[in-house]
Amino acid sequence: MTGQPVDGATVKAFPVARSEARLLVPALVFIALVVAAVASLGTPLITSVATSFHVSLGSAQWTLTVALLSGAVATPVLGRLGAGPHRRAAILATLAVVVAGSALTVLPLPFAWLLAGRAAQGVGLGLTALMMGVARDHLPEERSAAVIALISVVSVIGAGVGYPLAALLAELGGVRAAYGLGLVVTAAALLTAWRSMPEAPEGRSAHVDVAGAVVLAAALLLVLFLAGERNLWSRHLAVAAGLAVVAVVLLCLWAVIELRSTTPLVDVRAVRHPAVAGANLAMFVGGIGMYLLLTLITRYAQTPHGAGYGFGLTTFVAGLVLIPFSVLGFVAGKLTPRVRTRIADPLRLAGSAVVVGGGFALFAAARSDLAELFAAMGVLGFGVGGFSAAMPGVILAVIPRSETSSAMSFNYVVRSVGYSLGSAIGGLILAAGTGPGHLFPDDSAYTTAALVGIGAMAITTLTSLALARRRSSGTNP
Repeated sequence: MTGQPVDGATVKAFPVARSEARLLVPALVFIALVVAAVASLGTPLITSVATSFHVSLGSAQWTLTVALLSGAVATPVLGRLGAGPHRRAAILATLAVVVAGSALTVLPLPFAWLLAGRAAQGVGLGLTALMMGVARDHLPEERSAAVIALISVVSVIGAGVGYPLAALLAELGGVRAAYGLGLVVTAAALLTAWRSMPEAPEGRSAHVDVAGAVVLAAALLLVLFLAGERNLWSRHLAVAAGLAVVAVVLLCLWAVIELRSTTPLVDVRAVRHPAVAGANLAMFVGGIGMYLLLTLITRYAQTPHGAGYGFGLTTFVAGLVLIPFSVLGFVAGKLTPRVRTRIADPLRLAGSAVVVGGGFALFAAARSDLAELFAAMGVLGFGVGGFSAAMPGVILAVIPRSETSSAMSFNYVVRSVGYSLGSAIGGLILAAGTGPGHLFPDDSAYTTAALVGIGAMAITTLTSLALARRRSSGTNP
């Protein structure tokens, strides 16, 4: 796939041999799946961590939050490194950090070391964009497009793979056994990368903009912290609003630094391209809606019958609810090569957003039976899979080959922020629907949250249709 740089020059691919390509493709997909699944391990283990380490649930929640934070900070830095000549070394070094972090989560060390290990595991989230860069550089055009779409999909459905396995291991052998799964698969990913990752094409250079990286890290830390600390908004609104203003100022400062830098962390000028900006907006709003429904369904499934609704599922059984999400998400990704020849990527974004909106509508109208939750989760998975598979095509159509990792890493930062806000918005709506002295929200609060999600997906659909209209007008004389 040959992208068009800003100056109009084309960049050639450096394909590997056919036999090497057969090994490269499963390696790329496996590594992307592993880092996504390991980062999500904190989700089903929060209660177990609180019990095992004798900490509050709020403190245990940081085993998930800190992985998302480190991933959001590391992603743009790794994306820039992935655009340079040392991409293979960056991939191996990052996986080594993830393996070391996985070891810290397994060893009998205090809670602070567990958090450090989870932060190291989260760094691996930045590898997804690098896997896309490798695919675009070393595979034929049509093959690379399909593989990039699949990598994008597995980076999302990885959570559905890791959740039930971690929950089962936690029930059988405790929290250390569950984290042991992460150590095994990350070690396998490191070995796979060492055996299969090719060197980057010659003639590239990529210097990391340290000042931009520091400012962006500070801004993202504030944004994701504010998204995760719902109590701060309800109890100290002025403080939360002040920190939000600081985060916005830091983001604006970062944009100025990047525009003035000769070696920017993210090519902001390329990001300002209408197609890229529109895709990132769709990813941001769509991410809010997608993760909102995911959290609503899993929380509803685990709510005990005493609340007047819910199914009181154990962590492991609730994790099984994610199986339709993963399976149908994977199916949507595999359908991409056939569909993309008939339907443009922006239109597939719009269609997928409509499907996710249908999942919200199904959840809002019918959730009295467990089968209905499975159906809603399946619809969500199919929509998220299609959306994730279409997103890279929209961006890479206007981005030079050498900027693949950097451009997609920025998109994944946008996705991470959207997911975090989706989780926070869901928590705020359910908290607002919880009566005084009640532990669980009213059932109607879930309906309200679903309606908010439908609104988010409507905005995503309209944004995607605008992208499709722009592409159509741009290709017609």
